[in-house]
Amino acid sequence: MADATTVTPGRAHARPGAAPTPPRRRFVPSYARRDQLTGYLFVAPQVLGITLFVLLPLGLIVWYSFHEWNVLAGTFRWVGLENFEKLVTDPKLAPVMQATAVFSIGLVVFNLALALLLAVLLNRKVRGMTFFRTVFFSPVVVSLVAWTIVWSFLLQDNGGINGILQLVGIDGPNWLREGPTAMASVIVVQVFKNVGLNMVLFLAALQGVPQEVQEAARMDGASDRQLFWRITVPLISPTILLTSIITIVGSLQVFAQIAVLTQGGPGISTTVLVYYLVQQAFDFHHFGYGSTLAILLFGIVLVLTIAQWQLRKRWVFYEN
Repeated sequence: MADATTVTPGRAHARPGAAPTPPRRRFVPSYARRDQLTGYLFVAPQVLGITLFVLLPLGLIVWYSFHEWNVLAGTFRWVGLENFEKLVTDPKLAPVMQATAVFSIGLVVFNLALALLLAVLLNRKVRGMTFFRTVFFSPVVVSLVAWTIVWSFLLQDNGGINGILQLVGIDGPNWLREGPTAMASVIVVQVFKNVGLNMVLFLAALQGVPQEVQEAARMDGASDRQLFWRITVPLISPTILLTSIITIVGSLQVFAQIAVLTQGGPGISTTVLVYYLVQQAFDFHHFGYGSTLAILLFGIVLVLTIAQWQLRKRWVFYEN
């Protein structure tokens, strides 16, 4: 690598016999330093965005959790660990965590299973498959609020779902006003909304499975079921890991669907942790306790993500 400095010949002294002046050095950045500077400039917007919109809000949430901030009264006082003590003794927290677990497990299981099934069915070279892929993916790009409002009308006591059931002699329930059916309805609406995204990811993974491996397995006498579970699933396991992490994290951040469909009811049967957090902070103006709930949510997401990342060593197959 050439030196980052170049030597400029010094001018001879005017007086004869005098010592020449030392050469002057002019700084010229090397190619390595230019590349480093270019890289820093490219990542600077991302670093700035993460700092302003992720790290700074996280720090403020931790700071607010040790205070009680009443916006209406204009007070902001230090309370220490009172919010964390309230978190431990909150009688509503256990039902909220139970509803969160039921919603997340139901959403993850049905979303991944349905997405993989659709991907397998659509991974065929048959005329019209592009149309069906578009149909199943279209809810992903539809407005979340518009999608949820339409489903709220369909799931009413006199809505479209019960109207269809009456055609076959079935008296449907009031889906959004009974505990079990309300939770099931919210899960189904969310599954249909986002299943297309995981379907596309699974479809791309299935198309990347080497055909020669499948043909070799068939020549060895493997059935379609054995071919799927012994060959296909291990080869697409990195995509399964990716979709499971995305779906689990997304299931813990669902708010708009609950707010539009059930408002957390009936009772608190569909009040998940995010909805409870927003209620405490913005409806009841308990910003300190809401920040404490946000820390709890962050801890749950962090633990689940790390656990999934560690378990990848046991069941995720990498070709290298």
